[in-house]
Amino acid sequence: MRKITWIVVGLLVVFLGAGALAFEPISPEELRVGFVYVGPVGDGGWTFMHDLSRRSIEEKFPGATTSFVEAVPVGPDAVRVMETFIRHGAQLVFATSFGYMDQVIEVAQRHPEVIFMHCSGYRMADNVGVYFGRMYQARYLSGLVAGSLTESNVIGYVAAHPIPEVVRMINAFTLGVREVNPYAVVRVVWLFSWYDPGKETEATKALIDAGSDVIAMHADSGATALAAEEAGVYVIGYNSDMSRFAPTRHLTAPIWNWSVLTTYVAEQVINGTWRPENLWWGMDTGIVDLAPFGPAVPEEVRNLVGAARERIVEGAWKVFTGPIRDQQGAIRVAEGEVMSDEDLLSFSWFVEGVEGEIPARGN
Repeated sequence: MRKITWIVVGLLVVFLGAGALAFEPISPEELRVGFVYVGPVGDGGWTFMHDLSRRSIEEKFPGATTSFVEAVPVGPDAVRVMETFIRHGAQLVFATSFGYMDQVIEVAQRHPEVIFMHCSGYRMADNVGVYFGRMYQARYLSGLVAGSLTESNVIGYVAAHPIPEVVRMINAFTLGVREVNPYAVVRVVWLFSWYDPGKETEATKALIDAGSDVIAMHADSGATALAAEEAGVYVIGYNSDMSRFAPTRHLTAPIWNWSVLTTYVAEQVINGTWRPENLWWGMDTGIVDLAPFGPAVPEEVRNLVGAARERIVEGAWKVFTGPIRDQQGAIRVAEGEVMSDEDLLSFSWFVEGVEGEIPARGN
C-alpha cells in the first residue's frame, strides 16, 4: 500500500507541476510577439539579425503579429517597453540583450501569463526561458582564416565588454589563429559598449597603427569593417555578412541566424507546448555559421575551414579541447580534456596568444 501511495503522490506532483507550467495553445492569428532591441535595426549587426528573425515569425506563421522597439537602454526603459507590449496583447516577448536580464524577471513576475525569452542570460522562471548560440564555434573557424592571412602576425580585435561571453569568443578565435599560425598574436582593445560606431572606428584605427594587418571584431555595427576597408586592411566581420561594408577586404564573418530559434519558440507557444528551457544551440542547428568567403581567401584555406566545420557539426571535435594554455603559458586544460559549459559560461582568463588584459569590471 505504501508503495502504491507514493506512486499516486508522485503522479499527482508530476500532474500538478505540469499544470502549473502549462500555457494554452494560441492560434497563429492570435499570436502577438514583442521584441526589445538594444540597438537600432539598421545597425547592420546584432539587432539587424534579430529583426530578420522577427520577420521570419510572420512569414512562417501567417496572421501572427510582431512588433519591436529599438535602442532600448537597460533599466526602467526596458521595463516600460515590455509592459507596453503586454498592454497591447503580447503573449511572447523576446529581450535581446544580456543587460535586460533583471528587468525581464521583474516584469515576468507581474505577468505569469506571458512568456519571456531572454538572450544570453541565465535567470529563468516558470515563464522565462533563456537562449543563445555557440558562436565560439564559428569564431574558431574565422580564426583559422585570420591566422592564415596575416603577414605581420599581429591581428587586432575590437571587443565590446569584458564579460565571459566576449572573452570566450576572443579565446576561440585565438585558438583558431594559433592552430595555423603559432607565431601570430591577437591584440585586444575594449570598447565598453555594444554599439558605438565612433569608438569602433577609433579602436580599429589604433590597432592598425599598432601593426595589425587583420582586424576582428565583437561589436554591433559595421564601423570596424568600414574603417578596415578604408585602411586597406583585412577584416573578419561579426553578426552578419559585412562584405557590404568592406567589399574588397572582408574575409568572412561569424554570423547569426536567430530565425531557427525564434520560430521554434513561436511554434511551441502556438502549440501550447512551451516550457522554460536554456537553449544554447550549436552550428549543427544552423543558428551560427560563417559568411561566404571573400575573394582574398585562398582555396586551401577554404578547404581547411570546411574540414574543421564538418568535424564541429558532426560532433567529432569540440573547440575547447586541451591542451590549452593561458597567457603565461601554463596548462589550463589538459590534453584530451574538454571544458564544461559551466567553465565556458564563466570564462575569466585569456588563452596563450592573446595580448591584453581583462578589466575587473564588466558592463
